[in-house]
Amino acid sequence: MNRVVALVTVFVLVAVGCASGPAPSAEPTVTEPMPTERPRASQVPGFPPAPLAPDGPLDPAVVDALDTYVTTLIAGTLEESTLDTIAASKDPRLGWVIADLLRFLQGSRLQDSLLDAFAALTGVGPATDPALAASAWGRASDLMIAWDVPAPPGYQELKAQLFVSVGPDWEPFFSDLDADIDWRHVSWGGVFIDDRPLGATELCERGCIPALDDPPLTPAAAGRWYPDERIVFGIVVGDEVLALPRNVMEVHEMMNITLGGRRLGIPYCTLCGSAQAYFTDSVPSGIATPILRTSGLLVRSNKVMYDLVTRSVLDTFTGRAVSGPLHDAAVVLEQATVVVTTWGEWKAAHPETMIVASDGGIGRSYPLDPLQGRDDAGPIFPIGGVDPRLPVQANVVGVVGPDGVPVAFPVQQARSALKAGREVSLGEVVVEADGGGLRVRVRGGDELPAHQAFWFAWSQFHPTTLVWTPLTP
Repeated sequence: MNRVVALVTVFVLVAVGCASGPAPSAEPTVTEPMPTERPRASQVPGFPPAPLAPDGPLDPAVVDALDTYVTTLIAGTLEESTLDTIAASKDPRLGWVIADLLRFLQGSRLQDSLLDAFAALTGVGPATDPALAASAWGRASDLMIAWDVPAPPGYQELKAQLFVSVGPDWEPFFSDLDADIDWRHVSWGGVFIDDRPLGATELCERGCIPALDDPPLTPAAAGRWYPDERIVFGIVVGDEVLALPRNVMEVHEMMNITLGGRRLGIPYCTLCGSAQAYFTDSVPSGIATPILRTSGLLVRSNKVMYDLVTRSVLDTFTGRAVSGPLHDAAVVLEQATVVVTTWGEWKAAHPETMIVASDGGIGRSYPLDPLQGRDDAGPIFPIGGVDPRLPVQANVVGVVGPDGVPVAFPVQQARSALKAGREVSLGEVVVEADGGGLRVRVRGGDELPAHQAFWFAWSQFHPTTLVWTPLTP
């Protein structure tokens, strides 16, 4: 057991692993795009104004205190007095360090002293924000993200020291000083890295979300084990069609598979309601086909996936490599559309579809509802401020148009409009029905890769997105 875990009194592991009526008008309108700059903290609903953060280096005494606090914490010989020096600096940038510490020390005897330090640094504590008492790490992180406070000097190295002491296999991610990762937003999802080789079926020794590699597929007729009303993720590549049962993907959250002669990596972020399909054979010549895995880390409630071959991190939402050799090679994985619908509707529209074998090919049984409504009350990990144009967990189909502008189509409204015979489009981007789900194409032209997600996730990764909305009376 690592020494951080041994130190704390209570160590909390968090297991990781949307409606309106038909639109009465045939013509859509568009809300204004979000500004490219985030709104000021005073304009973010639910958050107090941001504290003023200084520029420049930290006081050497504070640097020493930070290093001593973290080092002795990891060693199990904590120098608690150094926290007073950190708090006395009143530098809000150090709130990021306190939030990181709270992730591993929430519920421990140290939580109250860390919250006192957070109050001294930022001006916000449990006395003025009761949510901090209810959810210390979550609320502190939400505040720091919403405020967009800059990171203190040396933050990546300090965070690496803490996180790698808990998960040594994360070291390659943190050691890349050229990584295009906002380390402020990186947190721990409560599980560890899946670093098993391709095709492995054993579970991770410390506990991970195990990818499912190349599972056997069966024809639709053999898929009677999966109820017609349950959700599938439908993918078409060439002349091959595949249905991925959501309950299987909720357990594995990642699949590597060949479909239509192409190699695919398919992450499913349960926290943001988003399944995506990436062509992993679309990398430049000389680069080995990536094997996608789940790291156990999160970025604003979105899973952090990585390539097992090069230990490069890829943005799960965009397919862009953000660290390691794939980042150096400027790799951006090509996407295929993922259609979210029910098994009954999908196989009716695509009778030739295949479906994953009932045991995943590994002799496992899958409950129909593995998460048991875990996310029904909203995001369970920090996300910061949320674009208020749609509800946090409204389902949208998102796409990047041919002009590079991201567009989001609320699923319920778009389906209702199509069912009523109305066109759903924004400029040259047109939405079409497919087996109870939605896909997108350029008007009169090619399909555009699209996928469904919760609004908070789509909007935070595409902050300049346009939203299609039907006219109301």
